[in-house]
Amino acid sequence: MTEATLLEISGVKKRFGATVALDGVDLSVRRQEVHAIVGENGAGKSTLMNILSASIRPDAGSIIFQGLPFHPVDPLDARRRGIAHIHQELCLCPHLSVAENIFLANEFLANAPRHWGWLDRRKLHDQAAEILGPFHHPAITPERRVADLPIAARQIVEICRALAQRASLILMDEPTSSLQQVDVDRLFSSIRRLRGSGISIIYISHFLEEVREIADTCTVLRDGKTVLTGPIREVPNQQLITAMIGRPVNHLFPPRGPKVVSECVVVLEAENVSAPPALRGATLQVRRGEILGIAGLIGSGRTELLRTLFGLEKAHAGKITVLGQELPLRATPESRMARGMGYLSEDRKAEGLALALSVADNITLTNFASCSRWGWIDLLEQQKQAQDRADSVFVKAADMSAPVQKLSGGNQQKVILARLLHQGCEVFLLDEPTRGVDVASKAQIHALIVSLARAGKAVVMVSSYLPELFGVCDRLAVMSRGLLSAARPIGEWSPERVLKAAIGAAE
Repeated sequence: MTEATLLEISGVKKRFGATVALDGVDLSVRRQEVHAIVGENGAGKSTLMNILSASIRPDAGSIIFQGLPFHPVDPLDARRRGIAHIHQELCLCPHLSVAENIFLANEFLANAPRHWGWLDRRKLHDQAAEILGPFHHPAITPERRVADLPIAARQIVEICRALAQRASLILMDEPTSSLQQVDVDRLFSSIRRLRGSGISIIYISHFLEEVREIADTCTVLRDGKTVLTGPIREVPNQQLITAMIGRPVNHLFPPRGPKVVSECVVVLEAENVSAPPALRGATLQVRRGEILGIAGLIGSGRTELLRTLFGLEKAHAGKITVLGQELPLRATPESRMARGMGYLSEDRKAEGLALALSVADNITLTNFASCSRWGWIDLLEQQKQAQDRADSVFVKAADMSAPVQKLSGGNQQKVILARLLHQGCEVFLLDEPTRGVDVASKAQIHALIVSLARAGKAVVMVSSYLPELFGVCDRLAVMSRGLLSAARPIGEWSPERVLKAAIGAAE
């Protein structure tokens, strides 16, 4: 270990029962370096981060940090030694304010304002505002309750909490999974400032273009092992992807072959649908066999649009029609499902899954009738139907009775899609369908979405990732301040035109 090396990991192993999470990982991080770690879901990335932040302990191996053996007793000890961790799954206290979350458990730091054991709230808010400043996010104020913030804004609060620490090493596990490009740019500016001030970053992401933009060095994990490491500029994308999944992936997006889009069959139609203050008069049409993309900045109303269409938010005005039948505006999601509508939430942990239930229960949850008789579930039939649906969307699970919370993020997302298929949906409302999903799973989900359209389904897809919208969708509309633009064929859009529409700039 040289003076330029901040962290040296050698032969780290971790097993959870029969599952080998880490199988001899080696990693070296230099001072003032951004070191990216990439790999599929389940490759061991988050487990390694949890070991470094002392959330779990390794079974074997050695860790040297700042020239000394590193054996913290708990996460607080790890923070005191100079390691901050931004978790993939947000670890915030929703009932507390933004400022309180930023300084939570940081009271021992010199920059946490105190007076005779009591926090000085004015100074607390001032210092929180200073940390939040570079992100220029109007919805995030120091005194605002975290529970009232959308997911993307909460992710910024999580990042700011790590920035508030006097850390030598910051672990960032999927920090941009819910951020718009403008917020990603601000985060990268902060990372560059941190690197310039002597701080090192371990950066985990499924977005290879992000890794190329911000990282100096890249390490690939596969099946709990280090399979490749080196300067990112010397490793082409195809080599990275092959190292991650053990085989070449030719297409992240399905080839653009002929699609059967029925010009005359409008499956979903919305006319001037309003749900103030987030949604103001949205109008759209989705035809059979079509994928309609919805772009827009955080807080623009795009998520509220899908939630209103599905009945999770109550529409105040307008008209919603499915297959020519007008639906009540103030209906329940259950009644929407009965009309063939299905919804995938951007927050799969809180809204998309029953985490304590099995994979089979989650897949069949909205259509138990298919595997029940006289009010009793036929468990063998349920397992069979769930397995068939899981196989059709490439879910990797030991068996259908395993708790869904034990699956990786990509497999959990595919379980939700399997449920929508089992439900028999005609309209698929997909909000960030590949959020927090690895490259291979993304390619599978993209192919599944296209196959749904080819089977005659109508798909509405919200995404913050413009290449995904351009690679999958037939038409695109943009939300801005609660208003939805006219949908145009995807060939008539460019990233610049999307951004102008999103910020409300005239062309």
